[in-house]
Amino acid sequence: MMYRDILKRIRLAFPQPMSDPIHDSYFVHSIMRALDQVDALKTELPILGNVVFSDYEKARQATLPDAMSSVEDVTAEIVSYLRGMPIFGHPRTQQNVIAPTTIPSLVGVLLASLHNPNIAWDEYSRLVALAEVEVVAIASKMVGYDQAQSSGVFTFGGTGTTLYGVKLGLEKACPHTIQKGVPEEAVVFVSDAGHYCAANIAGWLGIGTDNLVVIPTTHDNEINLELLNQSAREALANGKKIAAIIATLGTTDAFGLDDLEEIAKMRDALVEEFELEYRPHIHADAVIGWAWSAFNDYSLEGNPLGFRPRTIRALAGARRRIQHLSLADSIGIDFHKTGFAPYISSLVLVKDQTDLDLVKRRPEQMPYLYHFGEHRPGMFTLETSRAGTGPLAALANLRLFGEQGLQATLGHLVEMTQLLREHLGGRSGATTLNRDNFGTVTVFRVYPEEVDTFAIMRQEFEDPAYRDSLIAHNAYNRKVFDYVHSEAMEGRGVVISLTDCYRRTDYGEPIVALKSFILSPFVDEADVKTVVDKVMEASGKIGPGADC
Repeated sequence: MMYRDILKRIRLAFPQPMSDPIHDSYFVHSIMRALDQVDALKTELPILGNVVFSDYEKARQATLPDAMSSVEDVTAEIVSYLRGMPIFGHPRTQQNVIAPTTIPSLVGVLLASLHNPNIAWDEYSRLVALAEVEVVAIASKMVGYDQAQSSGVFTFGGTGTTLYGVKLGLEKACPHTIQKGVPEEAVVFVSDAGHYCAANIAGWLGIGTDNLVVIPTTHDNEINLELLNQSAREALANGKKIAAIIATLGTTDAFGLDDLEEIAKMRDALVEEFELEYRPHIHADAVIGWAWSAFNDYSLEGNPLGFRPRTIRALAGARRRIQHLSLADSIGIDFHKTGFAPYISSLVLVKDQTDLDLVKRRPEQMPYLYHFGEHRPGMFTLETSRAGTGPLAALANLRLFGEQGLQATLGHLVEMTQLLREHLGGRSGATTLNRDNFGTVTVFRVYPEEVDTFAIMRQEFEDPAYRDSLIAHNAYNRKVFDYVHSEAMEGRGVVISLTDCYRRTDYGEPIVALKSFILSPFVDEADVKTVVDKVMEASGKIGPGADC
């Protein structure tokens, strides 16, 4: 076969660059066929098809085929890779902070993927670059930044947002490190409930993981302000620079909310007392909690959307921290979490756009770019290629939901979470560990029937004499999780999560816990009740005499 014959077939596998109604229909039909094949995998289970065990050894032997295939054959093969995938929009999937995606956000991803804009430069992205600027403006307004002064860019995930924040702080504390490296010892502060990406970032930026100062949290899963203040003073007294303070506004395991207002006051007091020539940078890791800023103007007393009293209290508890996001110098936002967009849609917001000049490259370093156009974020972004999928997906959802839609959706998820805690509270064998946190995640433990759950939590958390009891009950909860998970895979029950270390006891042992993370708008009270029923069923089957 001559290459022109092969090329003719290859051209048919591309969307046509000029209007061709017949081929356009084929393109749409190909997508519809793939969706139909995915839909055929759906059953009552919260997964697509059945669980398929991966053969990684065989995968490592894959080779390039000799001849090309057809669109139809490849589509069917690609769909098969979704077998066993959790359906995150299923009301009985309550696994970690992975959200279902809306139709408009999927359309945004499809259109951006179809025309492949690179938002490093408006010449290569045109109005898709404008979409990014609009999302930055909307998010800035939501969190309380001055829209005329703030800026931001989409990046490669929540880790990327924190990386930007810490890098900007490093440049403030140790000027010109982007050219000369890190000549001085700099430190970064984060809580022990903060995301582990902080260690990656400290290592990759050359700060060093030894210079990541991890501050213990209180029993409310908030950074201990007294210890933070003490550690910051010690670092400054020893001549170190503070590259960044990472405040977590919505921890992954418990939705703990650091007190950003007090952290900012502390930072300002340290600047004055130590006569610092720079202001230590505060980065708010709000990739989960940012969405609660939709309630900043909500009338909790009037309650126009009609939430239950316990839900209103939870919303008020979250707002008391989230409303201070504007005090941070930069903020991380994941639209693919509580913004219901597909991966990856992560935005780092910067309070003062001039901060981005600290990491700006010289034009002569990029002789083949930026000859014209007025929007050139690639002059300062870490990435030289940035897809338009994130901004279009985020903008689609911001337009879809509006403020009321976000309030209604998040409020419903919080309401279902509060109902779950009520049901857990009605069972003598269960105890909620993060009852004073206000998001959509519930961390809990279950115990054999004879255990006094009113006393055991404090005893195991605080008294080293209960170490053996804690270890035994850690194993017990793992057994409960295994049972619940296996039942869910058979279509009986709900898929929940397990955390190997919700937090550590006062004597250093990890606390194993079960976790329900409600992010599907399809969850209702029956699904919440199923979680509790299935967990208690597991506890009953394991029994008090189980070998833990």
